Amino acid sequence: MPATLNSPFTRFAKRTSTITGRPITFILAVAVILAWAITGPLFHYSDTWQLVINTSTTIITFLMVFLIQNTQNRDTEALQIKLDELIRAQKEANNALLDLEELDDDELDRIRETYLALAREQRERNG
Repeated sequence: MPATLNSPFTRFAKRTSTITGRPITFILAVAVILAWAITGPLFHYSDTWQLVINTSTTIITFLMVFLIQNTQNRDTEALQIKLDELIRAQKEANNALLDLEELDDDELDRIRETYLALAREQRERNG
């Protein structure tokens, strides 16, 4: 299966999530908050001083939600494909489980109960 080029947004989202997940980025964010707090007396703790941090953190948080969700969706889908391949490759595996993520909650609950019962039976046999 040939690899395809990622869209510009996907590349941007991956790069941003990589950068924001680094310790130095956290340290930088703490430094910004400390700098803002230290400047409080300089700006007499004005409404504008408070608005700067409130607005900037709200905007950053709002945008990061979408980037993180994009990255998480892609990672989850890749992981699901890998798991599907492992299930498919096992002769003893139940291939009906390959598309569980497509089922509704009630169907998942029924299947989960079946596997919980199998686990209980196995523990009783072994212990």
